[in-house]
Amino acid sequence: MTYIPKKNSYYSRSHTAMNLINMDSENRVVLNVGGIRHETYKATLKKIPATRLSKLTEALANYDPLLNEYFFDRHPGVFAQVLNYYRTGKLHYPTDVCGPLFEEELEFWGLDSNQVEPCCWMTYTQHRDTQETLAVLDRLDLDTEKPSEEELARKFGFEDDYYKGTLSWWQETKPRIWSLFDEPYSSNAAKIIGVVSVFFICISILSFCLKTHPDMRVPYVRNNSVQTANGSSGWFLEKTQTNAHIAFFYIECVCNAWFTFEILVRFISSPNKCDFIKSSVNIIDYIATLSFYIDLVLQRFASHLENADILEFFSIIRIMRLFKLTRHSSGLKILIQTFRASAKELTLLVFFLVLGIVIFASLVYYAERIQTNPHNDFNSIPLGLWWALVTMTTVGYGDMVPKTYIGMFVGALCALAGVLTIALPVPVIVSNFAMYYSHTQARAKLPKKRRRVLPVEQPRPPRLPGQSGGVSGCGTPGSGPNSGPMGSGGTGPRRMNNKTKDLVSPKSGPIGASIVAMSPRTMLDLNPALAMVKPTFESRGPPITSKDFKDTDKNTTDASKKNFL
Repeated sequence: MTYIPKKNSYYSRSHTAMNLINMDSENRVVLNVGGIRHETYKATLKKIPATRLSKLTEALANYDPLLNEYFFDRHPGVFAQVLNYYRTGKLHYPTDVCGPLFEEELEFWGLDSNQVEPCCWMTYTQHRDTQETLAVLDRLDLDTEKPSEEELARKFGFEDDYYKGTLSWWQETKPRIWSLFDEPYSSNAAKIIGVVSVFFICISILSFCLKTHPDMRVPYVRNNSVQTANGSSGWFLEKTQTNAHIAFFYIECVCNAWFTFEILVRFISSPNKCDFIKSSVNIIDYIATLSFYIDLVLQRFASHLENADILEFFSIIRIMRLFKLTRHSSGLKILIQTFRASAKELTLLVFFLVLGIVIFASLVYYAERIQTNPHNDFNSIPLGLWWALVTMTTVGYGDMVPKTYIGMFVGALCALAGVLTIALPVPVIVSNFAMYYSHTQARAKLPKKRRRVLPVEQPRPPRLPGQSGGVSGCGTPGSGPNSGPMGSGGTGPRRMNNKTKDLVSPKSGPIGASIVAMSPRTMLDLNPALAMVKPTFESRGPPITSKDFKDTDKNTTDASKKNFL
């Protein structure tokens, strides 16, 4: 009769629990990103197909079989949000990471940056506005540093001749002249010429304004002869007009002579003639200079015309020379660029103003006609347009005012609507100016020469067992050109780690040290790439017996005694 033992229920439950634990551990995966280990399920990474994490296999080069983990040398902070995206399906933007870095990390993991949640979208896209601002500042050329000769040659199209060393005299002189007259901060001489140019601009504007003052003008007196009643002749002086003092004419001649010389030199030495002509500041410059010569011709040949004074109105273009100061002031460049960037907000402001002006002008026109009003100032809607414009802009000249109660109520609504309409777009314009100004100041404080990043050195390829000079060589003592007394394939005592040094006892001798150095655990510590390779030990010569160990210990002891004596 055969005895069949009864199955132990406790053992079966334990065995089942162990199987479940093993199955759960097989379904989990460990990801080491930037030194921070993350653990999740493989099914979680399969939620988003066609990505890097959904294609993990043990055949990848970044898989470590000893630690049973995948290593990625990427940003750990971004990966936390990436892994959370796999778990929850929602991608959030970390506030402590720059936008371009976040996009690069998402591109590496194979994710789409457009999947960022709406709550983080404004913060995430802020870096794009910053990049656009930096691109605008690059076009404004706010850099006050002196350009190198190579940059000048590339700007003027002489880079081929510069590299060959065959630059002509004009090719060497032309960039210097251009830097001298167009880049005020390139050298001390350029700063002097810039100061002279600003001086003549200020003198020209000051002369244009002062010559209209009555104390600065000379009256034009004409002697008229008349016949008196008693038949005798007489004369009297008549003041017909006043002209500017002759000194202003000479001042304008000197100033315009400098402007003419400057614009000709800049045109001849410009790197691109078409861009020079199409530049808005240059258009103002040569039109203002040309107006002076046109004014001279008109005074010479058209002074006898009745409406000749109207022609002087066109000389107001000379006041636009103030925009030439943008070449010397980065603040003016930023101000002009602020209005360009805020064109939509300014257009919206004008549209709202026009809409409110038309509405309130019509309302106040009919409101003043409802009640009896003998002193009504609003005789038509066009007159009400002027009142609505002055009221909405909070100027309030007081030349036209409503006098009825209904008209006063309409006037109050017009003033409130004007305050709200103007106040809404103004913060946008102010923020644009602050953004450009802050970036300009930051660029001025940044170092011009950045630190050069060294290239990543390629790791040494793993060596197979038996190769000379390798870390994992298993040759005999002295095999290899640089082998040490330990015979570990050229590793020597300097290649031993702390564990190997601790394992080798002082009495083990060279053979014992060789055996420890060639142990599988030590080889894996020195070269993890051989983790999946089973180490083999090849015996060379007769087998080592206990007698050999005794002889070795005896020789070692004798040598120690000799060294001691």
